[in-house]
Amino acid sequence: MSTRPETGSGADRRDLAWWTDLGVRVLVFAGGISAIVFIFGIFVFISREGLGFLQGPFRPGEFFGSPAWRPTSERPTYGILALIAGTASVTGLAMLVAVPFSLGAAIFIAEFARGKVRETLKVLVELLAAVPSVVWGFIGLTVMNPLIIQVFHVPVGLGVLNSGLILGLMATPIMTTLAEDALKAVPDAYREASEAMGATRLQTIFRVILPAARNGLLASVLLGVGRGFGETMAVLMASGHSINLPTSVFDSVRALTATIAAELGETAEGSDHYRALFTIGILLFTVTFAINLAADLIVRGRRRR
Repeated sequence: MSTRPETGSGADRRDLAWWTDLGVRVLVFAGGISAIVFIFGIFVFISREGLGFLQGPFRPGEFFGSPAWRPTSERPTYGILALIAGTASVTGLAMLVAVPFSLGAAIFIAEFARGKVRETLKVLVELLAAVPSVVWGFIGLTVMNPLIIQVFHVPVGLGVLNSGLILGLMATPIMTTLAEDALKAVPDAYREASEAMGATRLQTIFRVILPAARNGLLASVLLGVGRGFGETMAVLMASGHSINLPTSVFDSVRALTATIAAELGETAEGSDHYRALFTIGILLFTVTFAINLAADLIVRGRRRR
């Protein structure tokens, strides 16, 4: 006895497939647009909270040019020059540590490692990225601090050197992953043509592959800078959290992010101090957004070529 599909069953299946496709498209669109909505919402929130400070006690010369951050004194001052210097010094040292390690690791994984060795190294790099920032801060506080005191004979090991090393190790995984992707994106024809001309492996890497992947590598460095610039907990624990214009890598400093984390919970909501911290947040948001936008534009330019 043969069975025949019920009348209209094919149309029903097509309708179900159409509605399923529509639902998936709506979900994907909502997921994609949500990032834009969240970023816009964050910017509106911090701008609303910081607007009162910008319209009140904000003085650009003092805010950006004075190292005196004394928001709770009888005559409060809101200078963030020392905080900017602390953030810049820590991030700069972190990049000096992270860039060579990241590029070296990326070159080895992409060009030299094979099989299980490559997969193992990639997993280890990803595991390193999964370590929480508070754990890195704890390492800086309990391991690096006494080590720096013992090796360099300084009274305190919490400062630019400690936080820069920790931050450099934190930024290394993401930079390594992105740099490896940039190197693997170079067509194999470039490698084959270089080797056909008699170039060695190192000559091929430094004269062909690295120049071809230049924009992608630069984007990975910029994203690493953004990662370091916005880090909070590890810098708070390893930098000494002291307001100084650093003159040495052993000086204790305070970062912009650490200042917000340490002081926001102790301020009265709606006070000038409270709004000044949100103004610092606006500055951080603007800088990190600009860094990530520059990295994205660089990557898009490389893809067009």
